[in-house]
Order: sequence, then C-alpha cells, then structure tokens
Amino acid sequence: MIMWILLIVAAAVALWLFMTYNSLIKSRNRTDEAWSDIDVQLKRRHDLIPNLVATVQGYASHESSVFTKVTEARSQAMQAKGIDDKIEAENQLMGTLKSLFAVAENYPELKANQNFLHLQQELADTENKVQASRRFYNGNVRDFNTKIQVFPTNLIAGALSFKAYKFFEATEDEKALPKVDFNNSQNNQ
Repeated sequence: MIMWILLIVAAAVALWLFMTYNSLIKSRNRTDEAWSDIDVQLKRRHDLIPNLVATVQGYASHESSVFTKVTEARSQAMQAKGIDDKIEAENQLMGTLKSLFAVAENYPELKANQNFLHLQQELADTENKVQASRRFYNGNVRDFNTKIQVFPTNLIAGALSFKAYKFFEATEDEKALPKVDFNNSQNNQ
C-alpha cells in the first residue's frame, strides 16, 4: 500500500515537473516570437532611414552633423546584438531621428515634398507597428517573468537557469508630454 502511494506521489511530482517545464518553454518561445515581431518592424525602420536622410539632405545639405548622427545611430542599431543592446541602440536612433525631423521643420519646401511626405507617413506607420509589437512583447515578458518568479515554478526556473527578459520601455523623451502649438499647425493648413 505504501509503495503505491509513493508511486502515485512520484508520478504526480514528475507530471507537475513535466508540465511546468513545458509551460516555461512555451512562454519563453512566445516571448522570443514577440521580439521577432519587433525585429521585423525595426528592420523596416532601418530600411526607410537612408531614403529619408537623402531626401532631407537634398534640401538641407549644410546640416551634415545631423545626417552623420542618424547614419551612425542606424548602423549601431543594425549591429546591436542581444535584446538589451538593441533596445538601447533603437532608443538612441529614435532620438537622432527626432533631430532630423526638427531640421526638416525649418524647410517648408521639404515639408511639401511628396517623397518626404510619403517617407514620413511610412515611418509613422512603422512606428505604430513597433509600438504594437512592443506592447505584445512587453505583455509576454510580463507573463514569462511572473511565471519564473512565483512559487513553486521559480524552483524549476532557477534550477534550469531560465532568465528574466528586459522590458522594451519608452525612453524619457517618449514619456514626456508632447508640446502642441495650435497657432503653428493652423498656419500650415
């Protein structure tokens, strides 16, 4: 009788270990897939930047330091390895792109250029897709990190060296409230 009880308990523990391990693997794979979605959108962003720089450069050729910074930030973002490095590089790239758009604001002819407007729309669309992918990724990170931190799953996660993922958070600039100038926007219409 004791032998059967021990076998049932051992089978229950083995089943729980098996199910917990599989659950951790599925959650980790979903998180990796979510990062892959971000990676696709970041590649799209990287592909748009050279055309955007070339268009702005045609109107504001004397702003070479801005173009250099954008090009360098793009290169660093494309070469970044690992999620943490990519997140940091992408946040730096977004900062340099903001300076590029600030330069563009000084050139009314550029702001009316159809190619520039199309590229700007494509970049805005890409940014929306990055944001959606980032929310999906962060949701998966939250679920995975919670799973590896709660008892008793944390015992298995720790023993099998499952590591927490880092959230893809907005930069301080992105968190700041945007400045709205209705007078300026009315003049542009």
